Amino acid sequence: MKLLITGGGGFVGARLARTLLARGELAGQRIETLVLTDQVASPADLVADQRVQDRTGPLLSQCEALRTEPFDGVFHLASAVSGECELDFELGMRSNLDSTRALLDALRVAGQASGKPTRFVFSSSVAVFGPDAAIPMPSPVADDTLPAPQSSYGIQKLICEHLVSDYTRKGFIDGRAARLMTVSVRPGRPNGAASSFFSGIIREPLAGVEAICPVDASVSHPLASPGKTVEGLIKVFEASREQFQGRLGMNLPSINMRVSDMLDALEQVAGKAVREVAFGWTDITPATGYFDQPEVAYSGTTTQKLEKIYLQKWIALFMSGFEAWSEWRRTGFPAIVAGPVSPGYIPGRCLYPADEQRINIAHYEQAVNWLGADELNTKLWWAK
Repeated sequence: MKLLITGGGGFVGARLARTLLARGELAGQRIETLVLTDQVASPADLVADQRVQDRTGPLLSQCEALRTEPFDGVFHLASAVSGECELDFELGMRSNLDSTRALLDALRVAGQASGKPTRFVFSSSVAVFGPDAAIPMPSPVADDTLPAPQSSYGIQKLICEHLVSDYTRKGFIDGRAARLMTVSVRPGRPNGAASSFFSGIIREPLAGVEAICPVDASVSHPLASPGKTVEGLIKVFEASREQFQGRLGMNLPSINMRVSDMLDALEQVAGKAVREVAFGWTDITPATGYFDQPEVAYSGTTTQKLEKIYLQKWIALFMSGFEAWSEWRRTGFPAIVAGPVSPGYIPGRCLYPADEQRINIAHYEQAVNWLGADELNTKLWWAK
């Protein structure tokens, strides 16, 4: 049996690889070759195994060669994480959407040549569900709960789920999607995921390092251990098509944990001093009287109330710069003054990429003609 793990050099990918090599088989077949591909080299202990082939570089650049290399199974874990996708839209689209489409196409071509579709496990995410305050999530969130993603990352994952579904419907692959919960506790340095602090509030204090928790102690979130996540990926791979009961996406098991519960557990294991010294506080609820301040209290005219709401939302989006900027453009609040190193104004749009100007010059010029100019302060149609 020949397997491929994209993102094989990462934390979950490497752990999955070690588990598969230790088992020696998958779905009743002996594992003879395990190909690991990632932006970084795989851990030394994996490379030392004679069954492992380590390939380094962007997945997108490797897909052409994969068109002539059939695999019995693929675990597609490679992905830009949520925070990165919000900060860099192009990165998210390239790493999550373009790479997945290229990989699926490579497997389609290779499978048609060999006459056997590859079993394909796509690593999706709980982010496909949102949440959206206007659409409260049911409890529990089931496999067939309607997705309503509210981030670029969640939308990209949902698009890829649909791609996997269509390639499966066409018989190009035998696909299934495993929706991962937030894996905690991850070792090492924090990554760019918006939920990485759920590991940080445990990992950093135990190392004597201050941790930052950007949410209230009452906030709950679905968490899964690294071991259970890997176990879930393998079970999704080995499941029969009938066991999916007509679905393709499946939520991996998790437990909903409140931040306060996690901090209580930290205190039980490491002591009160670790919690207090590392955080400098024992309660992360809003300061007494915060909501009673005239600038915050929901009072005044309709316009004043809206302005206060917009201000609080802008503050809450501190970790999502593009989203906060979009809200400011949409509402005009808060009243921001251009800084001393600015061009004298706050940008209202992004410039068209240089590639667009070079490759798509005719449509670029047409769009600029409609806009009036391709400048940072050019007003978009809805702002004119």
